[in-house]
Amino acid sequence: MPTIVVDVMPKSELLDPQGKAVSGAFSRLGVASFSDVRIGKRFELTVDGDVTDDVLAEAKKIAEDVLSNSVIEDVVGIEVVE
Repeated sequence: MPTIVVDVMPKSELLDPQGKAVSGAFSRLGVASFSDVRIGKRFELTVDGDVTDDVLAEAKKIAEDVLSNSVIEDVVGIEVVE
């Protein structure tokens, strides 16, 4: 069965406390290769049947209306994986 993957991230202009905490841990561990960390959410929606344009449109609507908070988050990716 195909799966639609939805990625949601905090808006770039907002502070990401979880990302800052991980970034601080990197510093304490001596990891210097990464300058910033942002933590988001991934949703996997299993589709019963084929992924049609209507199903994909419904997934996009759900991503914007239910899976993310448009005040503080952006839907940054929707892709179909088999």
